[in-house]
Order: sequence, then C-alpha cells, then structure tokens
Amino acid sequence: MEEVEVKFEPSGRDGIVASGTYIIDAAYRFGIRIEDECERKGECDTCAVKILKGAELLSEPTKAELEHLSPERRKKGERLSCQAKIEKIGELVIMTTEKPKPEVPPFETFKKEFAELPLDEKVRKLVDLEAITLSETFNFVLNLPYYIGEKIRDGVAEFGFMKEEAEKKAKRPAEHKTEEKAEEKAEAKADKATKTTKPRVAKAKTATPKKPPTRKRTTKPVADNETSA
Repeated sequence: MEEVEVKFEPSGRDGIVASGTYIIDAAYRFGIRIEDECERKGECDTCAVKILKGAELLSEPTKAELEHLSPERRKKGERLSCQAKIEKIGELVIMTTEKPKPEVPPFETFKKEFAELPLDEKVRKLVDLEAITLSETFNFVLNLPYYIGEKIRDGVAEFGFMKEEAEKKAKRPAEHKTEEKAEEKAEAKADKATKTTKPRVAKAKTATPKKPPTRKRTTKPVADNETSA
C-alpha cells in the first residue's frame, strides 16, 4: 500500500495516510472534523475543502462534485472531501474550515450503541437501565463475570468497526464503486489463473530397499576314505 504525505491548514496537522483514503477520512484521522450534513452521500457542499497543493494526486471530480461545485469554485481548487479520494503518492496540502462538534449527552450515545448490539437478554436489560448513570453502567459491565464482559467488549468493538466500514462503503461515489468492482474482478481472475497454471509437483516415491538374496549353505559330501581315516 502506497503512502501519501498530507497536511491540513490552518491547524498545521500533518501525517501519512494510505492511498485510497478519502480526504474526509484523513481529516478525521488527524482529529479534524469536517461538517457533512448529507452524511457523505454527495448531496451537499458542506464538506468542501480547498486543495492548496497536490490536486493531481486526487481522483477525478465525481458527478456530485460537478453538481454542487461551480466551475469557479473548482477552478479555485475546491473539492468535496467525501468524494475526493487520494490516489497517487506525493505531498498534499488541504485548507479546511473546522466546525465545532455538537455535544451529545454521553449516556444517550452509550445507550444507543448498546441498543443496536445483537447480544443476549442480559445486555438488552442493561440498555434499559435508564436510571443508572454512565459511570455506574461501566462499573456494572466491568463487574460482570469475565466471559460476559469479554462478550460485551468484543461485540462493541466488532460492531463499531463493521458498521463504520459498511456505512463508508455504501456512501462511496458510484464512479468509485464501479472501479472497485472492476479491480476486485481482475484480482479474482488473476488469482484463479495463478491457481490453474500452478505446476503440480509430483511427490517423489520412496524406494523400498531390496533385501539381498539369502545364500543357501550346501554341505560338502564327505568321501568314504576320509571317513575311514
């Protein structure tokens, strides 16, 4: 996987991201929140950013960008961060307008996440304990039997990762989905061809050592004169 140097202004935060990363994901990785009212669906221009350097490293403007960004804005270097994908290696400098993150009651967030988890009845009852504060709820989870606590923690981690990846994939631009499908088909075809053409190595047969022929001892007849002597 190729790596790209990215710097965000005016915060000055910079670092390395993998090629194939969308600008909005790179920003979140560096702790920069970019407003996206349409939730990455390409239906607004609230996530627009300005490319100060490295515009050639990005994917071509998508249909959504052509629709929501005027020619003048595109000429100035503006791109929709949820649509622009970093495809080539180099140095990329991006100007953003970071929005203040609205505060969400922590217990409500905690309750919602647990409510969506497909765990057993005990976990569902845990979600319904509205009278318990956030700290008490965490203490309750930590004091559960080990195997139940492990199940909850593993479930939360796996659920969060899978849900986030699925949502991101579903909201990718149609143009990029088509490209990804074509790449997946090409990779599958190449793998199949490799398996088909792989020479089959014949197993060497271990030769069984032959036993040397057993010689029969023959008794030499004794002559009569030798016996009488």
